[in-house]
Amino acid sequence: MTQENLLEIQDLEVRFPIKKGILQRTTGYVRAVDHISFSIKKCETLGLVGESGCGKTTTGRAILRLNTPTGGEILYQGQNLLDKSTSDFRTMRKDLQIIFQDPYSSLNPRQTVKSLLSEVLTIKCGHSKSEAAEKTGELLQQVGLSPMYASRYPHEFSGGQRQRIAIARALALTPEFIVCDEAVSALDVSIQSQIINLLMDLKSTYQMTYLFISHALNVVQHISDRVAVMYLGKIVEMAETDELFSHPAHPYTQALLSAVPILSGRETGQRILLKGEVPGAAHIPLGCRFHTRCPYAEDRCKKEEPAFREIGPGHMAACHKI
Repeated sequence: MTQENLLEIQDLEVRFPIKKGILQRTTGYVRAVDHISFSIKKCETLGLVGESGCGKTTTGRAILRLNTPTGGEILYQGQNLLDKSTSDFRTMRKDLQIIFQDPYSSLNPRQTVKSLLSEVLTIKCGHSKSEAAEKTGELLQQVGLSPMYASRYPHEFSGGQRQRIAIARALALTPEFIVCDEAVSALDVSIQSQIINLLMDLKSTYQMTYLFISHALNVVQHISDRVAVMYLGKIVEMAETDELFSHPAHPYTQALLSAVPILSGRETGQRILLKGEVPGAAHIPLGCRFHTRCPYAEDRCKKEEPAFREIGPGHMAACHKI
């Protein structure tokens, strides 16, 4: 692991058993994440994109051990998180946080904002009640909310305000790494831009590192330093943001980018329409898993899985045609 990498994922695999019958026998597995490897540098934002069901969220949750990986290694500052006992990992957990897609379901509706944040500050950080109250006000100000809101309950806020509270809770432990799991996808466009700008400002202020999971490519392009494209449990392409959006190499990436809405003044491109349905993660096709929908598929693609290799400086892709 190079010193500049804060996090390194090696051969990560997450499988979920398929159980059937009265005795609930295991008859197969859903290969949600299938032997992927990537790294995230300190103070970097890595965007992870792909269609629904491709394994993006499972990857983010597996890094934080919210889903139990079946195999592989998750190296954080050189330490394998999967080797840590529950108690040892709990002490490291303050450095690794997550912002969920739906802030309302991730906030306890019976607790006020003050109670939500103070609980984290007193139990995890050891602050006294007075220190926690003062810190709560500071956190709310940092995310653009008035400290006067501390006495309110989650249902009294708008969606954007609730997401700011969720961000404040994640910041309470001053983490180094945050998984943003569709953190803005449920918000209006105007609120999305506010939250994205907030995340970028906080990254600059606190030198934080993000894994930004989203299906909104325009958002990912704005916030990410590098982008990884995922399809059916595998990363099929990864590059710096400008490089990937300017020169997409994998046919799946090309199809995704062709679907991004064109703003006025920009060149219009030809929309690439993929035929067929996405195969299920329980029945992944042989060879290249994209060959059932790829317009360039040939016999080799149906039999041999392409290697994920470097096709240019810092540009990786898995395709026989490249």
